[in-house]
This record gives sequence, C-alpha cells and structure tokens, in this order.
Amino acid sequence: MDLRRLRYFVAVAEARSIGKAAERLRMAQPPLSVQIRKLEAEIGAPLFRRGTRGMDLTEAGQALLARASEALALAADGAEAARAVASGRRGRLSVGYMFVLANAMLPRLIPELRRAVPGVDLSFAELSASTREARVLDRSVTVALCMPAINHPEIQVAKIGAQPFKLAMPIRSPLARLSSVPMARLQGCPLIALPHPDHGPASSAVVPLLRRHQVVMPIASRVETVHSAMSLVLAGEGLAILPACAQLGAPRGVVFRPLRDVADSLDIAVCWRRDSQSPLIGTFLKCAEKAVAQM
Repeated sequence: MDLRRLRYFVAVAEARSIGKAAERLRMAQPPLSVQIRKLEAEIGAPLFRRGTRGMDLTEAGQALLARASEALALAADGAEAARAVASGRRGRLSVGYMFVLANAMLPRLIPELRRAVPGVDLSFAELSASTREARVLDRSVTVALCMPAINHPEIQVAKIGAQPFKLAMPIRSPLARLSSVPMARLQGCPLIALPHPDHGPASSAVVPLLRRHQVVMPIASRVETVHSAMSLVLAGEGLAILPACAQLGAPRGVVFRPLRDVADSLDIAVCWRRDSQSPLIGTFLKCAEKAVAQM
C-alpha cells in the first residue's frame, strides 16, 4: 500500500475536510480527492461519508485509521533508524582486542566510546595471533585492536601508537635487581617467544633486535599469547621480551625492566576490512587515539 496515500487519508480523517486537509498538505483539492478515491478503490470500500460536521469515517475508515497511523509512525521510525545507523549514531560495533592491550586500552577506550556513541550497541571479543585475521575477514568483529598490525591485502590498517619493549623475568632473577638490563646480559638466556612466526610478524621485531646487539637467546618455548608467555616466565622457563603495556597484566612474581639503550618498539594498530562501510570506524579511530595518548 502506498504510504503517500495513507498520509493523505490520515490528513483528511483528522481534518474531516478535503479542503482543510489539502491546505495542511499544501496541495490542491482535486488531486487529493483523486488519491482518496484510488485508496477506496484499492480497499474495496468507502472510507468517508458526508456528515453535518464534514467528512465522517465509515467503519472501514475507522478500522484503517488506527493501522494507518501506526504504519506511518513505523515508517518514520524506520527511516530515522536507518539515518541514525548511516550517520553512526546507532548500530552495532564489535571490537576485537589482543590481550596484551586489554588492561592498558580498554579502561580508557570504553568510556570514550560510550560518550561518543551512546546509542550504539558495543560488544568486545578477545583475539589471539592465530584468530585475529580470520575474525576481521569474516566480519565477526568490526574493528580489531592489534599489536602489531595485521598484514593482509583485504585489511585496512591505521597505526595509532607504539609501545617500547621491556624484559619480563621472575622477580627472583638476578636481572631483576637492575633498573635497566644491558642487552649483553641476555646472551645465552632462554627466550619465551611469541607468537610463532607462522602466525604473524611480531617475533620479527625481536629477532633483529637480538641480531643487532649480537645476542643469542635459545628459544625455550613458542607461545601464542602474552599471558601464556608470562606464565612460563613465572614458572622459570625463560625470559620474554614484551611490549611495555604487558606489565599491567603481569602476575605477581613477574617483573619488567627496560632494555638499556634500546629504542625498538611495537606498533599499536586498528585494523578493519577495506570494504567495510561502517560509519562507526572513524569514530572508533578517534576514541582509540585518545585512549593511546593516555597510556
């Protein structure tokens, strides 16, 4: 049924006059009368009868009026909802994040998002080195907070910050007594490496660092997540070279120390599908940049 005719019908029913309804609608009376007759033909019953006070609704007209008003209201709500989603004021935003960034980013990021898009439904999902790319590509997350960035031709990347490397060690380690650790002191120490090179390029930032300082650290274990690395460090299985923000989630008994004369860092990036049309991505980027600036 034509929504325009329903609007004409409701206007006539409320004004009880073709003439007054035409004025309200800012149109001439004859075309309005034509549209009402077409609507009655479509319904198959008269909707109005002439009364002493103007045009009265028939029983069929009364039945249509309540539903027509509801239909027009729903149509208006639907249009407004579509505009709100298109403008980023409403909708759904699914945020993926890697554990290493959780404690440093989420307490700052989530309040920013709540303020920026109060009408948007937010959800959060933890990602790992082996799942993050697939979760972005299959659209189960709209955006992903990653360290380092995902390298894939279908994924767009925006670098929003960086974190320096620090050495994670058991508190009982002799190196824990130092305020900063010279690279030469790492020679021969077992390394907890993360993630596996087949799962991402994160280890490529550590390997050149060791090579540049001519330090060899035999790999004791390869793990996928920062919390697994810190658990093995706590167990005494080796040392880990991790982004500084990882220390916010360190278990008791694991300490972090800066690496002396080392300026290497790991990028923090927001990643999303290149073909995504979500207007919320721009807002998310601004909020994520604010959160990183507060770290």
